[in-house]
Amino acid sequence: MCLIVIAHRVHPEFPLIVAANRDEFHSRPALPAHYWPDRPHLLAGKDLQGGGTWLGVSRVGRFAALTNHRDMRRAPIQGPTRGALVLDALEREALLPDTSLFEGFNLIHGPFGALRYHSNVSGEDAPLPLGFHGISNHFLDTPWPKVVSAQQRLRDLVERGVVSPDALFDLLLDGKTPADAELPDTGIGLEWERVLGSVFIRTPTYGTRCSTVVLVDRSGLVRFEERTYVPGPLRVEKFNFRIQ
Repeated sequence: MCLIVIAHRVHPEFPLIVAANRDEFHSRPALPAHYWPDRPHLLAGKDLQGGGTWLGVSRVGRFAALTNHRDMRRAPIQGPTRGALVLDALEREALLPDTSLFEGFNLIHGPFGALRYHSNVSGEDAPLPLGFHGISNHFLDTPWPKVVSAQQRLRDLVERGVVSPDALFDLLLDGKTPADAELPDTGIGLEWERVLGSVFIRTPTYGTRCSTVVLVDRSGLVRFEERTYVPGPLRVEKFNFRIQ
């Protein structure tokens, strides 16, 4: 994932609301969200190159999603695929013992009502506070323009009582590029900061590959919807289940 916004235990009907975009090279093969045949309790897309995933839920009521930490000035690490961390977080309480073996990442994970945030760059590992949160390719709630914008739009939807998949997907389609002065400097150069500065990214080789919305209501009903942006008709996956 490259953008995740969350309303965590602030809505009277939906204790968890998630809207997220996955940005990736178009050439990297992946499967859309599905129940994994070898892990039928797990619902997630699949990265066919690394074998992991970027966002998923489990039938027992766990959530996990990961973003890469972007800072080209940090020394690269030739570590395992970070998508394995999402799978691991969906299946057990504790993370792998040494996350420093991986390239920089942020992970939101845990039971639907008690999420945690972990960064292997800052070392932070703590419960996710109640409220509205956003994360892109830096730390939790770093005020990058697209994080601030998406977070505010989510807050507005919740405060107006307009919580629906369509409204949340619309939030994720924002292609506005922030002013240069507002963009971060992550070491990739201004041209690419502009490209990556919008909520929804479009380039011939890299961009927003899919959007995901997760709604969990007080009764334990989970609604998971994904839209995959491929040539031709929009691909839509919809799932509903009750926490076991």
